[in-house]
Amino acid sequence: MTDKRDLVILGGGLVGMTLALAAARQGITSHVIDKALPEELTAEGVDGRASAISTASWNLFCNIGLEERLAPLGCPIEAIAVTDAMRPGRIDFKPEPGDGTLGRMYANRDIRIALFEAARAEPAISWSSGVEPVERQRGEHGVAVTLSDGRTVHGSVLIGAEGRQSPTRKEAGLSSARWDYSHRAFVTAITHEKPHHGVAWEIFYPAGPLALLPLLDLPDGRHRSAVVWTFDEKDAAGVSALSDAVFLGEMASRLDGIFGRIELAAPRMSYPLNFHHAPHIVEHRLALVGDAAHGMHPIAGQGLNLGLRDVGALVEVLAEGMRLGLDPGDAQVLARYERWRALDNTTVMATTDAIVRLFGVPGRLPSLVRRIGMAGVQRSGWLKRFFMDEARGMSGDLPSLLRA
Repeated sequence: MTDKRDLVILGGGLVGMTLALAAARQGITSHVIDKALPEELTAEGVDGRASAISTASWNLFCNIGLEERLAPLGCPIEAIAVTDAMRPGRIDFKPEPGDGTLGRMYANRDIRIALFEAARAEPAISWSSGVEPVERQRGEHGVAVTLSDGRTVHGSVLIGAEGRQSPTRKEAGLSSARWDYSHRAFVTAITHEKPHHGVAWEIFYPAGPLALLPLLDLPDGRHRSAVVWTFDEKDAAGVSALSDAVFLGEMASRLDGIFGRIELAAPRMSYPLNFHHAPHIVEHRLALVGDAAHGMHPIAGQGLNLGLRDVGALVEVLAEGMRLGLDPGDAQVLARYERWRALDNTTVMATTDAIVRLFGVPGRLPSLVRRIGMAGVQRSGWLKRFFMDEARGMSGDLPSLLRA
């Protein structure tokens, strides 16, 4: 007998597996297909990246049963400092007492482990790893995906969650606006002499921003932060060739002593930065989520959070449609998902791109103009509140899973 599930999710990464768990909590079944094995994705040193989890995204994790697993592992973001090359005129975002934090910093590995442990215990999730789709079919009554091991899985709707190079998006003919920033992000972690006090730093330079994001102290008490440092692509090969000592020296020269002595605490990884945004994220019995639908510069740390808002919206429209007796792949259901996500996705993508371009203009005059503008934001209570609500993901029409 065919094991037909409601969703066939192609991609078992952070967004794809969160979708499977969130759907399961609403009684929606799924097949999750991923070409990587879980033990490969969670091995030490495979993914040294860290993610800023907004308040709304944290609510989602709590509402799908991950609070107990994740709560001890995240470092609260108590404030955000934004500066133009450490010159006067910075902005300090700090919530009012009682408002909670601006988010939490997590190692991607820790989130993956929590998701995988929860998925293994969830009967509504069928999970196939180490295999790839070789054929996707979307018919009038359902979808079928043939896997590289010869099996075929069946469902009502296909979900593309494979990331920026999503073959599902390409095969469906869902075009996207895209461009290359000609920048490369270097990702690592450092330990430092002085505590970070939960402050995330975004230091802008014309060649690219240097972000320092607070992590929990190591067991031996050393203070620790994640680093995302962006360079022009033409300089990337030279940066890669730097010794760790020289790399750290260059970083220290830009930190104005805020952390004291610094040491490398993780391998250096790098990846190119580009932009892509698909204006249409649904097709016949198909929906895109996360980076398959939109990929942005990491400057504001909103990439994963935007994907998790996709998850919340999609699960809500699927659950409501199914309660009304509609098929999960019904065109009305998927069209509602696309309408709901259109404004948020477009706004965040456009704003992030504008920030990248604004701070990428070199010269003293542009720097002065930026710093005057930042000083104005610093003095404006309502503007700071607006930007903090955006950073926390608590503005707009939020799905119920993203509310406290």
